[in-house]
This record gives sequence, structure tokens and C-alpha cells, in this order.
Amino acid sequence: MPSLLPSLNALRAFDATAQTLSMTAAAEQLHVTHGAVSRQIRQLEEQLGLRLFERAGRGVRLTPAGVRLANTTQQVFSQLEQTCDQLRREAEGAPFVLSCSGSFLARWFIPRLDQLKQDCPGLELHLTAADEDQPIRTGVDAALRFASPPWPAGSRVIELAPERIGPVLRPDLLSDADQVTPEVLLRLPLLETLSRPQAWPQWCRQQGLNPAALKIAQSFEHLNYMLEAALVGLGVAIAPAYLVEEDLRTGRLIAPWGFIETDALLSLWLPDTGQDPRARQLAEWLTRKLNQ
Repeated sequence: MPSLLPSLNALRAFDATAQTLSMTAAAEQLHVTHGAVSRQIRQLEEQLGLRLFERAGRGVRLTPAGVRLANTTQQVFSQLEQTCDQLRREAEGAPFVLSCSGSFLARWFIPRLDQLKQDCPGLELHLTAADEDQPIRTGVDAALRFASPPWPAGSRVIELAPERIGPVLRPDLLSDADQVTPEVLLRLPLLETLSRPQAWPQWCRQQGLNPAALKIAQSFEHLNYMLEAALVGLGVAIAPAYLVEEDLRTGRLIAPWGFIETDALLSLWLPDTGQDPRARQLAEWLTRKLNQ
């Protein structure tokens, strides 16, 4: 029985043109001539029996049928690229590449790398910093993220531990006369990070405080900067418990009001095509350490 699929070259030509909306740009991307791209698309349209593009000025635009096909080719070619990259790196003995936020990397993961090597001697890990809202790029095997379910359709997510947040500050910001009640925060300078503006309101509502009564003294682009500001005594930071464990243990910071669970989870996000068994090994180790 003959294959119903068009040729791979025709689909590649279509996909490149659909992304650029220019046969000239698609030809440059694929390192072929404009005529070759035009011919492949014409053959594809003849095989499918409908138009995929129509003229739009100097370029082209997708027809409704073209939009449907482009959604599929973009996803399929992306998955093929990820799978081939993963197989190539596995064959070369490449390390497992994990991305996470710079703050989590510096404050939680790096201090535990020696323990990871002892517990999982066969797992060679390469850590890289990336913003949590970035898509998983090619060459990355998994990403650690704080996020709230439900997860996007098609996502492969391994849930590890709940997020717990709370106010932390230097001990000398509280006087002996202070009553350690949430209301004390109404007169203290508060610090926040722009990536989590919801943190203070979440905590306040659970404590029966009006979030509007709190005054933010300083906002920071990154959570790490906010914690450094708290360590030098600039105010009270609102932070995930995982990131201040060492500071609390050494007494550099205190958390007199404790921590609350949010609706977010720390999770391991995998590419759609990820089947690497090292991901499960890493997830099991992270779950143990995060829930100790």
C-alpha cells in the first residue's frame, strides 16, 4: 500500500515557508533555490488537492488549510529535532542537562551537588540557569520550575514538592519589644521580586491581613537580589522556604511567622519527546531531598 504522506522535502519546504511567509526566506533557510521551494509546495498542494498559500504583497499568507498543516508540521519537526538531539547526545555520553532559575541553582542545588554525586554516582549532571517562563530549548533535557497546575496540554511534568513561602528578615530588624505577630509587618520595610508579585498578597490573605495595607519599600528583578537585600538588612523578603534553608540554619535570617503552602508546585518539566531514564532517577532524588 503506497504511503499517504507527502515527501519530507515538500513538508520541510512548506514548514519553512509557513514560518517565514516568504519563499525566498525559506529557500535561504533550507539552502536551496527559490524555484525548488516553489516546486515542492506546488507538488504538495497538488497531492493534497487544495491551496496552502495565497499571494500577499511581496510574500504569501496561509490559507485555512495551510494554517492547519503548519500547526502540525511545526510540532512534528520540533519533536524530531529534540529526539534526534537527545539520541545524539546519549550516544556521545553527554551529561544530563538541567535548567533552573539562577536563585534555585545558587541557593539550593549547588550546595547539594556533592550529595547528588554520592547518591547517584552514575548520573552526570550539567546545570544551567534559565528563566522559569522560557520554553525548554534544544540541548536541555529537563527544567525545574515553580508553577501552578493544571499543566498545558501535551506537557510532561513530574511533580516534586509543594511551594512554601514566608517572610524572612535579619534578626536585628526586630526589637525585643516587638510582638511577633503578622501586624508587625505593617511598619517594616518590605521587599518583593517582580517575577512573583502575588507572593505578599497570598501570604497576607492567609494571615488575615489586608494586602493593601502593606507598603513595598523595594522591588527587585530577580529573587536572588531580593534575598541579598534582606541579608544586608534592607527589609523583609517574601521567599520560598527552599531558598533560605541555609540562611535560617545559620541564623543569618529568621522566619518568625513561618511559611504557607501556595497552589504552586516545584516540578520537573521534560520535552515532549523526553524518554531519558535519567530524568526519573533525578526526579526521585529531588523528591527525597525536597521533602526531608
